[in-house]
Amino acid sequence: MSDSTSVPPLPDQPASEAAEAARAGAAPAGASATAYDPATDPDNTGVPTSLSEDATAVGRGFFSALFDLSFRTFITRRLASVFYLVGLIAIAIGFVVYLVNGIVGGASLLWINAGAGITALIATLIIVPLVSFIAIIALRFIIEAVVALIAIAENTERTAQHTRR
Repeated sequence: MSDSTSVPPLPDQPASEAAEAARAGAAPAGASATAYDPATDPDNTGVPTSLSEDATAVGRGFFSALFDLSFRTFITRRLASVFYLVGLIAIAIGFVVYLVNGIVGGASLLWINAGAGITALIATLIIVPLVSFIAIIALRFIIEAVVALIAIAENTERTAQHTRR
């Protein structure tokens, strides 16, 4: 069975039968697992005790994770909301600055050239909110992509730890 091209064993029952058994509340064929009992849960969280090493990693302090030179602990997930909030504040400040600047500039153009002033005001009222909205979407996409990448790395590491023999 050490051949790397061998086929994995088939499950005890087809997926359709397992789904029907799950809907009926029956245990899968060949399984003797008992249902979750809160009275037997040692920490009352519902998390299996086999994940205890992950629970200790969650409890590590922020600064110890920040200065972890081996990069075994990711802080990006903890800071994602902070980065998003700071980005939203920066976009809001830019929005206000460009909107006020555009309105003041357009209003000052009204005295020199009415057509240019009206065009500048309309362009400001359309372009500044549109660019701000696109910036918020881009910020969200970037932060979600980074968090998803970190989640993939964490899950891959966890999978590798559980498959080592």
